Amino acid sequence: MDERQCGHTGLRVSDLGLGTYTWGRDTDPLEATDMLTHFVDAGGTLVECAPTHGDGMAVDALSQAMTAVGRHRIILAWRGASRPTSAHTWVPSAGRGDMLRSLDDTLSRLGTDYVDLWIGEFDPAIPIEETLETLEAARRSGRAHYVGLSHPSQWDFACSVTRAALNAGPAITVVEDEVNLLNAQRTRPLIDRATGMGIGVFAHSPLAMGVLTGKYRHSTPPDSRAASPHLRHLVEPYLQPEFRGIVEAVVRAGEGLERTPTDVALAWVRHAAGITSTIIGPRTLRQLDPLLESEVSLPDPIRQVLNEVAGLTGTQKH
Repeated sequence: MDERQCGHTGLRVSDLGLGTYTWGRDTDPLEATDMLTHFVDAGGTLVECAPTHGDGMAVDALSQAMTAVGRHRIILAWRGASRPTSAHTWVPSAGRGDMLRSLDDTLSRLGTDYVDLWIGEFDPAIPIEETLETLEAARRSGRAHYVGLSHPSQWDFACSVTRAALNAGPAITVVEDEVNLLNAQRTRPLIDRATGMGIGVFAHSPLAMGVLTGKYRHSTPPDSRAASPHLRHLVEPYLQPEFRGIVEAVVRAGEGLERTPTDVALAWVRHAAGITSTIIGPRTLRQLDPLLESEVSLPDPIRQVLNEVAGLTGTQKH
């Protein structure tokens, strides 16, 4: 596994990151520990978690896993913040009080003094200045060593980097977004802007919630995300008829290379221009290990064809 620098900063992470979306709910703590162990043994360092992952239980599964493998082996990217509701659930929040309380709760539960990277999420109801100032307060206090942005709109991204240039907000180290062949036209402009400004890019959902593996071409497997009441809503946007041609192109490319569609779809993101790390989200150790072994470099002609099918022009190559 390669290590890459996040933009023009001293933060370095593995080119594959491990996501924890299902931990604590669909992935029990023991299996999560096994997954993290396999990941770091394969050279992985970047682990991404959020307070709402696993219905709020992922952080405890991560705490157990981190204790087993060692905090020093992990680059922890913490995304967003949350607040409790009257229904005893947790919802995202971008307000100062909720953010700081959420971060302090996270640090306590994880048994650590800091997160390596706090990736902020915006809320239209909260002034962007409040969210950015809170991220900077955490950085100055040492509770977050670097800060980043999750799924920023073009306007939010522009405001954030402008405030940083004027020393009125935190320097942005990373932007994170959902990047795969099915949404390439939407995400490519943000990747290009971030790269041009010396900002790293974390790409999550490279397999489009499993759709690019080809598993949904003819039916919905009973053990798949689309069959899960917790995860179905994440898959359905990618099961639209307009994406079928891209899925078929990935399957054919895999056949030509004698690799799986998963290998092709992951390689397209992992080695695309501007991508610092690609965050994978397997639910089981059985799903993780093949991804860790998926070292594929797409030939330029195949990458070019996939770009064209996805609506991009030119050859994207890391």
